[in-house]
Amino acid sequence: MDYHYPLNELWSKQEIIDVVHFFSVIEKYYEQTADDNEILGAYTRFKEIVPSKSEEKTYFKEFETASGYKVFPVIKQAKEVK
Repeated sequence: MDYHYPLNELWSKQEIIDVVHFFSVIEKYYEQTADDNEILGAYTRFKEIVPSKSEEKTYFKEFETASGYKVFPVIKQAKEVK
């Protein structure tokens, strides 16, 4: 990994940890395998921190640009399995 996660400097330390965890779960999905429950749990926490859909899209786009990993298909697939 030679890039930075999209973060907001106004978030608390715990919120930053949780957002980093969410994006690392997305990476794990692409690089190894991630459990659907782990994906959805991390996404639920992410949505508590970033409730705005437009803000979510911005962070997801920044992450995709930096990493090459798309977030939406991972979330969609995990939801469909449930």
